[in-house]
Amino acid sequence: MNDQMKSEKYKLLFVCLGNICRSPTAEGIMIDLVKKAGLEHQIQIDSAGTYGGHAGELPDSRMRQHASRRGYNLISRSRQVKPMDFEEFDLILAMDDKNYQNLRDLAPDIESMNKVHRMVEFCQNSTLDYVPDPYYGGAEGFELVLDLLEDACEGLLNDVKQKL
Repeated sequence: MNDQMKSEKYKLLFVCLGNICRSPTAEGIMIDLVKKAGLEHQIQIDSAGTYGGHAGELPDSRMRQHASRRGYNLISRSRQVKPMDFEEFDLILAMDDKNYQNLRDLAPDIESMNKVHRMVEFCQNSTLDYVPDPYYGGAEGFELVLDLLEDACEGLLNDVKQKL
């Protein structure tokens, strides 16, 4: 049974509101870190939003531009969180308290609720208590989100490695 469990991928889902800024950026950063660590066959990564109004869209062009400068290619398409996600994913990471609470409210049972965590729980250097939405701000907001998510994704990867 342990061999079977090790053959399955550990699955991460990053969640923000519209799935066009923060969560696809976390997805892109984590994909990069996982590839560099040689763990792409052991870890599966996706992102979604609690709001479905941007379904099918690429990440925000400003976010893609800022991420590209750091070597990240954000190509995922926005989708809304679905009930099946609570069964499929091992860890569901919310970018802020509103999305954290929305996810916990959507969780069908306590086991699913326990899969939901705040992304900033994995930050190693930042003391912010959420990842702010850069959508209505300027360039500094996008850069701050990248800084926070790079920090949190590194901490998350270290945590996940211990579970593999």
